[in-house]
Amino acid sequence: MRKKIILAVLVLGSAFVVFSSVLASGVRIRCASTTSLQNSGLFEYILPVFEKKTSIKVDVVAVGTGAAIEIGKRGDADVVFVHAKELELKALKEGYFVNRHDVMYNDFVVVGPPEDPAGIRKAGSVLEAFRMIAGKKQPFVSRGDNSGTHMRERKLWRLSGIDPRGERRWYLEVGQGMAKTLRIASEKQAYTLTDRGTLLSMKDTLRLEILYEGDPELFNQYGVMAVNPERHRHVKYKEAMMFIKWLVSEEGQRVIASFKDKTGRPLFIPNAR
Repeated sequence: MRKKIILAVLVLGSAFVVFSSVLASGVRIRCASTTSLQNSGLFEYILPVFEKKTSIKVDVVAVGTGAAIEIGKRGDADVVFVHAKELELKALKEGYFVNRHDVMYNDFVVVGPPEDPAGIRKAGSVLEAFRMIAGKKQPFVSRGDNSGTHMRERKLWRLSGIDPRGERRWYLEVGQGMAKTLRIASEKQAYTLTDRGTLLSMKDTLRLEILYEGDPELFNQYGVMAVNPERHRHVKYKEAMMFIKWLVSEEGQRVIASFKDKTGRPLFIPNAR
């Protein structure tokens, strides 16, 4: 009788281990992220590697950075992967997030019609380029969606001493992600600010050229952080941290570095710390 009981316990124990493994392989986490990481194709490239390694599925909600951070604040995501460092650090200090890490960077560039009617190719700085666009009232398409790119664009207008929001004749806020904003700018032959990654992934479909680049104000850092489990106890903190640790690991950084456009140019430069 005792042997039967022991056998039954062993069988049940084995079944529990198998069942637990099945559950673990079906774990899903939600990542609120900037549209540039989705539009550029980065997630499509790196997530299968992470998912194969950990059996954790990552569901991406791609919105503007401001909206992504708000999703995380509400506890409607487990991890946030965005590019507005000042805003990220503020939310971190307020206790909404924990364990933030720099992951990678690229840069913003100003694109526009190949003919460059505002003449910004000759600009001495990105602020001068913005003043030239405004001075000649050339069409400019703004994301207008409180994304990291939109925040940087607003900062550049502010530093240039110009508030274009009342200029309906040449300044258009579209409330769209980066891919759609680029398509609109291409159709209207207008200027816009974009991250380089999204532009390179779409370049063959656009009639736009990079007209200004290289200013320190155009540096574009991406960071990742976990939603604070003390604020939202339902979040999958353990799995979110596995994703974060993988992104900043040697393997994760190597995978990010290997993501390139058709010409072999990296779209993001890893710089985890």
